[in-house]
This record gives sequence, structure tokens and C-alpha cells, in this order.
Amino acid sequence: MTPIPVGLSTASVWPRSAATGFTTAAELGYDGVEVMVWADPLSQDVAALRRQVDRTGVPVLAVHAPCLLITQRVWSPDPETRLRRSVEAAQELGARTVVVHPPFRWQRRYADAFPDLVASLEDATGIAVAVENMFPVRRGRAVVSAFRPSTDPTVVGHRHYTLDLSHTAAAGVDAVGLAERMGAGLTHLHLADGTGVAKDEHLVPGRGAQPCARVLQTLAATGFGGQVVLEVNTRRARTAAERLRDLAEALRFARVHLAHKRRMNP
Repeated sequence: MTPIPVGLSTASVWPRSAATGFTTAAELGYDGVEVMVWADPLSQDVAALRRQVDRTGVPVLAVHAPCLLITQRVWSPDPETRLRRSVEAAQELGARTVVVHPPFRWQRRYADAFPDLVASLEDATGIAVAVENMFPVRRGRAVVSAFRPSTDPTVVGHRHYTLDLSHTAAAGVDAVGLAERMGAGLTHLHLADGTGVAKDEHLVPGRGAQPCARVLQTLAATGFGGQVVLEVNTRRARTAAERLRDLAEALRFARVHLAHKRRMNP
């Protein structure tokens, strides 16, 4: 059985640049990177990213489209243009997946066209546009979603999904149940942890309450053909060495639990 690739999101080294993400992935033995396209100029420059691939020997597994609140003007103010450019970047970089969030509530025209847009981009390019689960804002008993029509992309139905375990924690959603609803469409896992507080924690897996080990073991047992990417928050690391230790621990966690189920199901 071919091992499931385990990549590192360049967001995991923020506030360092994507170059540090490539270097870190090479040093620790990750199988590749997911490029988070955001304010970092390098993340927006496909030619510069190719040079990082050549420099480190680390491939780009996925491109995360600039769809955060803070990236609404990266590449273009138009969300459709940003998604199209993300798919083009993935093609140029040899990545097989683009991660994208559901549309925001105020992006009505984009939201109405989104399912057909995603499907047409996949048909035209062969790139998997994997729509990610998100989480609402919780204030006491009030729960408000910024996404249209839902934080759960299975409500609409897409061919490919990204399951983010920090987001399931923040949403108070059963991660295993969501993975089951995604079914064979689950093609990309953002591996991180969360304690269940109403914020996006992106903890090193094993440091929160999400069923990270169970999800990994289940993927390995069911012939998962996608990718696992560590998207964790290391901003509190006081030194580069501490950041490396956290990301090495995260990689070990992923590989141990992916291998565990393979041994049980040779």
C-alpha cells in the first residue's frame, strides 16, 4: 500500500514566510507542503514558489485559495478570480488539490454560482477543488454563520472535501460523523486539534479533544487516496527550535496513526 502523504501547511510557520515552510518541511521529512496564499508575497508568486521547490526538493501538494477575511484582495477583489488563479497555480506547481472555503454570506452572486464553478474547474483541469468545513461565531447562546449557505459543505454537495479538525472543534461538530457524510469525497485532511472553545485553535494533534488518531486510522483502513496536511498554530513558539519540535511532534503523530491501521489491515 502506498503511504498516505503527509504535508505541512506554510501557515504552520506564520509569521515566517512560505520559504521557512519549505525549509522546515525538508528538514523534518514532510512529504510536501500546502501553500497558504495570503499576504506573504512569496505565497502569491508562482515562479518564486517553483524556485523553493527546486531549492528544497519539497513538492507542493496543495494550494489554499486566498479566501480568508484577511485575503479578500489578494490577487483580486473578485472571489471567482481568486479561485481560478488558485487552480492555475496548482496546475503550474504540480499540485493536485486546491483548498477553498464556502462563500461568505455577503458574496451572493459568487455563492449562487459556486457549486457549478467548482465542478467546471475540476472538469477542465483535473484538479480537486476540495471545499472545507468551517465554523460559526458563538457568543453565549447565539450562533451566527458567516458562510452561505452553511459551514458544512456537505449541505450543498461537492465532489471533493477538506476536513479540518480544528474547525470541527470550534463548531462543536462530530468530526467522525462529518467525515462519514463526506464519504469518498473526503480527499484532503487538515490535521490539527482543538479543545472545543469557540475559536479556531489549530493545536498540535494530541493536545486537544478531537478524535485525530481515530480519523487517521480510519482513513488508512479505508484506502484513503488523498493527503494529510498539518495546519497547526506555532505562533507561541519562543524559538525556531521550539517551532521545529512542535512540527516534528505533529508529523510523528500523523505517521504513527496512519501506520497503525495499515499494520492491522495489511
